[in-house]
Amino acid sequence: MKCIYCHHDKLYELKNGYLKCSFCKRKFSPFKIERERKLIEFFCKDINALQTSKTLGMSYTTVQKKFFNFRYKLVAYLDKMFENKEKVNEYDEYIYLEKSKRKNKRYIFDAKNFLTFDYDDGKIYNMLLPELSRFKDSFLQDNLDEAYYNEFSKYLKWHRIAKLKNKENRITKFWDFFEKSIAKHKGIKQNSFFFYLKEIEFKFNYNAAEQIKILENICNLANR
Repeated sequence: MKCIYCHHDKLYELKNGYLKCSFCKRKFSPFKIERERKLIEFFCKDINALQTSKTLGMSYTTVQKKFFNFRYKLVAYLDKMFENKEKVNEYDEYIYLEKSKRKNKRYIFDAKNFLTFDYDDGKIYNMLLPELSRFKDSFLQDNLDEAYYNEFSKYLKWHRIAKLKNKENRITKFWDFFEKSIAKHKGIKQNSFFFYLKEIEFKFNYNAAEQIKILENICNLANR
């Protein structure tokens, strides 16, 4: 193990279990580092926060916060990875609505709308579009929701953004993966949806071993 601050490899153990760097003289807990690694492993293997908390003997709230922190860091990482990409093979627009709301037309404005891009390196990237809910109050206040639903459905049909070469493609595979993955999460808050979308994007683009390595690098745990 190397020092988490200066990367020096000469450490010595203190009575309280902490390690102290002989170079920069700073202290850190190897237990906390190992626990962070375990959290990353469980996160990348799609083990939910409740099961993770039970297995690792941690509070559910702490695990939830850690997992959300991973999602937050992944957003910055994924944006940086794709900011310089230029060649897009295909793209298409997706409208997502929870299954429990799909039978009621009044919920159409709760849908999440995002663009999915397929780049030439085989990676998928998603961009969340403005919330449809901003139209909801003005459209429903006069109880003409049926008429507005029909008109809005026409709008979505004729103004769809798409550039696809084949019906079966990496984008549709991602959407299938997304639907299965998002269903595992219950009660996602409206302002948190984007972070879950990017987590699913990350897990679609990389296998579990790659995910762990990337997150360890992001969290400065590589070679520790």
